[in-house]
Amino acid sequence: MAMDIAHRRYVIRTIAFMTPYVLMNVAGMSGAFDGRTTPGSWLLGLAVAAPVAGQIWATLALMHDADEYVRALTAKRFILAAGSAIAVFTAWGFCEEYAQAPHVPGYMIYPLFWLCYGMISPFVRTTR
Repeated sequence: MAMDIAHRRYVIRTIAFMTPYVLMNVAGMSGAFDGRTTPGSWLLGLAVAAPVAGQIWATLALMHDADEYVRALTAKRFILAAGSAIAVFTAWGFCEEYAQAPHVPGYMIYPLFWLCYGMISPFVRTTR
């Protein structure tokens, strides 16, 4: 029962944080923020990053509210996904530097992390 409540809270928090994240990025991609002044641009950049911090908090809150097994399993997946995303992004950065690979903006580490999390999760089914 407690796990159902923890997962329900996680879903609500995810929707609450990802909705403004997606809306701000769609607006940005459509040119709504083109030509902004420097102070406004900095605030916009921080505003778009805020839901990212919120989503990470939501995941950590799920781990806090979950039982020991789910906590350990989620933590293991989170750590493996973070390590994988860092390794892939670092490798790409070196390819940009040495092989003239196309540039990838730094903010792409966030979707890469969740892609890695989604790809790793089906294979990490134990806390060992």
